[in-house]
Amino acid sequence: MNPETQERSKRVLAALIREYISSGDPVPSSLLVTAAGLGVSSATVRSILARLEDDGFIQQPHTSSGRIPTDRGYRFYVDLLLDTKRSPRTASAVEARLRRDSSGPLLDSVLSHVSQLLSQASRQVGFALRPEHEAAVFDRVEFISLSAARVLVVIVARGGHVIQKVVDIGEPLAAEDLREAANYLNTEFSGLPLHRAREAVLDRINEERLLYDALVARAMRLATSTFADLPDERVIFVEGTASLLEETHGLTLDMLRTLLEMIEEKQRLVRVLNEYIDGPGLTVVIGAEHLHAGLRPFSLIASTYEDGSGTGTIGVIGPTRMRYSRAIAVVDGAAQAVSRVLRDPN
Repeated sequence: MNPETQERSKRVLAALIREYISSGDPVPSSLLVTAAGLGVSSATVRSILARLEDDGFIQQPHTSSGRIPTDRGYRFYVDLLLDTKRSPRTASAVEARLRRDSSGPLLDSVLSHVSQLLSQASRQVGFALRPEHEAAVFDRVEFISLSAARVLVVIVARGGHVIQKVVDIGEPLAAEDLREAANYLNTEFSGLPLHRAREAVLDRINEERLLYDALVARAMRLATSTFADLPDERVIFVEGTASLLEETHGLTLDMLRTLLEMIEEKQRLVRVLNEYIDGPGLTVVIGAEHLHAGLRPFSLIASTYEDGSGTGTIGVIGPTRMRYSRAIAVVDGAAQAVSRVLRDPN
């Protein structure tokens, strides 16, 4: 494909996506003749659309209808937006509102306010996640035998916070076995937030090599009981779930229910974010790119912020047919604003 033809295809695809996001209706080729601003014939536009459809960027719901974007088409469009320099004005406006309206404990007040601002500005669900260092951090565990197969588990978190629970381990273990298991877990997982320690234990259990090491296998069985049902203190603020019901964008009740249940449980949403956010800056996950099938009707736009000690996450979730240009600008600007307010609260 020569550069001129490629540029025409980009402009037609971008125009189609903008029109579809705006109207929610399949976009006819006749509309794109003027919307793409190419000054070419309708036959040329139809040829471009046929090629885009063959390449998987758009689809035709019905033979007599116009076209709509696929998740691949949205991804192409979003990548174009991410390559565009974004204005700092959004960050300045959000920063001014956060400094004016925040009160009480600074971090929670800022995050509560920014989740509301994100939801209002994007008309999607807005969220803000505390930095990981704010979560309880595992220091050490001790196992104390109560009877043949019942053990008192004492978990000590950084700062002296103590959690105690009694578990039935299903097998008699000597005091030395319990001591060796505790030493192993303390060596391997000390310093991790409790939710990360729980995830690490599950990962280790899935490693086949554990089957060949009796001490490690025993420690992992104890660890499973130790970290199960612990409170996950990593707080997430969520606002705007009602926006999903105001304009459903073709979503079914089952689709909405999946997301609403995840938001309601909150820690499921935290786990999803942990899976996606692996570095600073913007992250955009669109439709079929989601690891969880129930989230594939939706897109997630998130960005990290710094509070001087660690990194947290803010963002929005909404249907794949969202105003990406607006949402990306708002999330990007808000992340910059939150970082500035938390690092320099005066």
